[in-house]
Amino acid sequence: MSGTVAVDGRTFDLAALRRRTLWVLSIGQVLGGLAFGATVSLGAVLAASVSGQDALSGLAAASTTLGAAIAAIPLARLARRRGRRPALSTGMAVALAGVMLVLVAGGLRSFPVLIAGFLLIGSGQAANLQSRFAAVDLATDRSRGRDLSVVVWATTIGAVLGPNLVGPGEALGDALGMPHLTGPYLFTVAAQLLGIALYLSALRPDPLRLADRIAAGASAVRSAVMHTDRPRAARYAIFATAAAHGVMASVMAMTPIHLMGEGATIEIVGLTISLHILGMYGLSPVFGILADRVGRVATILLGQALFVGALTTAALGQMSTFAVTIGLILLGLGWSASTVAGSALLTEASAEALRTRRQGRSDLAMNLVGSIGAILAGVILGRLGYAGLAWCALAIVVVVAALSPLGRHRHPTVAPESERART
Repeated sequence: MSGTVAVDGRTFDLAALRRRTLWVLSIGQVLGGLAFGATVSLGAVLAASVSGQDALSGLAAASTTLGAAIAAIPLARLARRRGRRPALSTGMAVALAGVMLVLVAGGLRSFPVLIAGFLLIGSGQAANLQSRFAAVDLATDRSRGRDLSVVVWATTIGAVLGPNLVGPGEALGDALGMPHLTGPYLFTVAAQLLGIALYLSALRPDPLRLADRIAAGASAVRSAVMHTDRPRAARYAIFATAAAHGVMASVMAMTPIHLMGEGATIEIVGLTISLHILGMYGLSPVFGILADRVGRVATILLGQALFVGALTTAALGQMSTFAVTIGLILLGLGWSASTVAGSALLTEASAEALRTRRQGRSDLAMNLVGSIGAILAGVILGRLGYAGLAWCALAIVVVVAALSPLGRHRHPTVAPESERART
């Protein structure tokens, strides 16, 4: 998007403002990624330790994703009413309260309090997911995949660093007399506080509110943000991103338990999860560029092919830490391709008046599927083993690929006035 726009008596260059917004969102993702990485790497182990039952370990990841699902619609509505800045900062503030509950639960050895904490932490994950949509509020169709992927990529730094802070965090926690496995969450507290301050102070003017003003204003730039509605393609985009998240979350959640059951140390587990998260975010700009150049659906299908490689490798090499690690890296790459392309497809397939609502529904679906997948993964792991879990996830991949023609629906419709009014 190019040109200028006046906001509150000030004139902004839209291209420069879009770049500045991407920088702010990217730094926020780094900070949010610290919380995500620590939660993923320690959640299952801490839940098993506090509850005394390995079978309940999957409830940590399940609670986080369920919490993200619960927060998705309210945060989207808050963004629609007041903008991205209050929505993102609120999500991180609720997550900060959840981290404090986790610390309390570790001291009390209370499993219900621990699960409540993870539920609230999910709000931070919902805010992180919403950031990718904030990145494209001011984007055009030619740059949407790239802009979205830049913010997704920024999560790499915090998310990869988070699991590797387990050792230093435990040392710091021991020095402060904190309960076992809770020390690393001190880094999460600091990161969340910085993220809240960043969004409140630097995400100005608000990208979503500015996009609304552009859509209602000058026709020279209005066409860059307005879209006709393609509901069939939008529904496929929601399904594809939710399915990808479910496949990723179910296998990832059980990998720490599987590896530790095979004798791996917590440091090896942390490294494996770090590499997996690197796969999730590290190459997202590549997938964003591919989505812009070769198409959204083609990139989603590339993600499914990566999932096939990931799940086959993990299943056939389940006794090898190296094979499982390779499988987890490919799993992350498949998630990245599917999520970046699916999110871009959803945004451009939705009329302006329906876009934020559908984005909230997409995040709700992603996290509900991820939560259910993590819960079922524990049961499947116990009955069919790690390989059985991978083969079950593969069935979902086949369905996403088979339904891909729906995403190529080329008959746009204009959103009715009644739909516009409800937003």
